[in-house]
Amino acid sequence: MAQQTLVRSLNLRSLVVFGLAYMTPLIVIGTFGVIASITSGASAGAYALATAAMLFTAHSYARMASVYPISGSAYTYVRATMGAKPGFMVGWMTLLDYLFLPMVIWLIGGSYLQAQFPAIPLAVWIIIFIVVTTVVNVVGMRVADKVNVVLMTFQALVLVLFVLFSIVSVTSDGGLASVFSIAPFLGEAGEATPVVAGAAVAAYAFLGFDAVTTMSEETIEPRKTVPKAIMLIALIGGGIFVVVSYAVQLVHPGGVFENVDAAGFEIATRIGGAAFAAVFIAALVIAQFTSGIAAQTAGSRLLYAMGRDRVMPRILSRLAPRFATPVVAIVAIGLVGLIALAMDVTTSTSFINFGAFISFAMVNVAVLVYWSQRRRAGESLSSLAWVVAPLLGVVVVLTLLTQLDIHAITLGIAWMVIGVIVLAVLTRGFRVNPPETVDELGEKLEV
Repeated sequence: MAQQTLVRSLNLRSLVVFGLAYMTPLIVIGTFGVIASITSGASAGAYALATAAMLFTAHSYARMASVYPISGSAYTYVRATMGAKPGFMVGWMTLLDYLFLPMVIWLIGGSYLQAQFPAIPLAVWIIIFIVVTTVVNVVGMRVADKVNVVLMTFQALVLVLFVLFSIVSVTSDGGLASVFSIAPFLGEAGEATPVVAGAAVAAYAFLGFDAVTTMSEETIEPRKTVPKAIMLIALIGGGIFVVVSYAVQLVHPGGVFENVDAAGFEIATRIGGAAFAAVFIAALVIAQFTSGIAAQTAGSRLLYAMGRDRVMPRILSRLAPRFATPVVAIVAIGLVGLIALAMDVTTSTSFINFGAFISFAMVNVAVLVYWSQRRRAGESLSSLAWVVAPLLGVVVVLTLLTQLDIHAITLGIAWMVIGVIVLAVLTRGFRVNPPETVDELGEKLEV
C-alpha cells in the first residue's frame, strides 16, 4: 500500500492569503500607539525601514524554498545544507515560535472578546478559538483556504475604511494638502535613532511571512510558487503597514497618548464614531481567528516534518485517512494552546520572538553555505542574491535579536539548553546523526 502523503491543492493566491493571515495586517492599528510613541510620531518611517530590512531575510527563504520544496522551513534548509545536528537545533528553536504562537494568538483574541463580554470567562473564549480552528485545520487546507479568504476580505475592508476615514478626518481640518506630509516618516524631532528603534519593534509584525514554506508539500509547483509567495507576502504586508500607519499618523501626529495600548481604538472612535469602533473590534477578533488558523497550520507542518524524520515522536507525522492532514500534530498544537488558560498576554509573547529570530538568522546562513557548496562544485550563482542579501539579512536579524527583553532571551536560552539535551539523547552523546538519512531527504526532494 502506498504511503499517504499531503495533498497538493494550494496555488499562489492561497499561499499569499495564508501568509498575510498569519501576519495579521490589522495589527498595525492595534500596535500603532506603541510604534508612534517609540518613534515620536514616525510610525510610517519605522514600518518602511522594517520592510526594507526584512526583505533580505524573505529573499533568503525564497532561495531556500526553490531549492528544498518540502515541509519543515528553516529546519529543513539548515539540515540539508549544514547537517542533521544543526538542523535539529534550528527546528527545535523554530518550535519555540511555531508551537507557542497559536497560544498567544488565541489568548489575545480571547482577551478582546472578554473585554466586550465580561460576563463570559476568558477560558471559554480561548477554548472556543482552539476548538474551531482545530476543526477547520483537520478538515483540510481547502476549507481553511476558503475561510481565510472570506475573513481576510473583511479584514481588508476594515483597513480600507480606516484609511479612508483617516483621510476624510485630516482633510476636513486642513484641506487636501494636509494629506501629504513627511512627518509620519521623520517624526517630530526628525532624528534617525527613534525611527531605527521603532523599526526593531515593527519588525515583529513580519513574524509569519516564512510560514508558507511549511506548506511546500501542499503547494502546486512549489519550486516556483512558494518563493513568489514569500516575496509577495513581505512586500504586500509591508506596504499595508506603511500606508495604514501613514494615514493614522496624520490623524494623530506625534507619539503622545493617554493610553498607548488603546490608541488604535481611540482613533477609530474619533474618525468613525462608536459604530466604526465596534466594527474595528470585531475585525481585530476575526484577524486573530484567521491568524490562529494559519499559525496552527504552520506549526503542525513543522511537527509533521520532524515527526516524519523521527527526531520527534513519529505519531506526529500521522495523517487523517479522510482529509490527509497531520491530525495528531494539529491536535498537539491545540493542546499546547490550553497553556493560555494560565497565562497573560505579556508573559506569553516572550515565548516566541527568540526562536523566530534564531530561525531567520540561520536561514540566511544556510543560503551562504549553499552558495559555498555550489561554488566548490563548479556552479556559478549570483553573489548579490546568494551572498550580499543573506549577509545583510544576518546583520539585521542579529540586531533585532539584541532588542529583545531579558525574559525572551532567558526563556530562549533555556529552551536551547533543553534542545541540546534532547539532541544528545537522540545522537547517543553526539556520536551519530539524528535518524533521517541523506537518501531519505533526497527522496522527498523529487517533486
